[in-house]
Amino acid sequence: MRFTVAALAALLVAFPAGAALDPGARAPDFTTRGAIAGEVVTIHLADQLKKGPVVLYFFPAAFTSGCNAEAHAFAERIGDFTAAGATVIGMSADDVETLAKFSTQKCAGKFAVASAGPRVVAGYDVDIGKKVAINGAAPRQITSRTSYVIAPDGRIIYAHSESAPDGHISGTLAAVKAWRAAHPR
Repeated sequence: MRFTVAALAALLVAFPAGAALDPGARAPDFTTRGAIAGEVVTIHLADQLKKGPVVLYFFPAAFTSGCNAEAHAFAERIGDFTAAGATVIGMSADDVETLAKFSTQKCAGKFAVASAGPRVVAGYDVDIGKKVAINGAAPRQITSRTSYVIAPDGRIIYAHSESAPDGHISGTLAAVKAWRAAHPR
């Protein structure tokens, strides 16, 4: 089965927009590889949470129009997230080599993107249940577009699932700021 970017977008719109894990749930811990500014790094959620809240956003596939736009929008607002003490991590089922390029080209090297393996995808319940071929490439797993804000105690304080990238940045930033107001440094 071959999908174009437009077909992928139509497929994602067909899925419900409910977040997989509800606020108050414990976020599954993970260690994975990813990249920031093209450099491969190891990312351990528990280590990131020691610094403050984490915005963990799952995106379907690197180098697709909606994911490019979302990464660019997060990169443009990274200063606001940093000022509020939050770390942003993008997650997809893409391989690390693809994400290393994506981190430089679409994320402007401003935050990490990491590979979500089957255990992470299942733990966050973001698998849409299909493998798709994007732009003629071999079929690959994709995730739903779902964003979480995770408090330093490992609890989810905000969740948003919507196939369109609009709303993910503003929603997560508002949640981080609200958490920060309730938990001043």
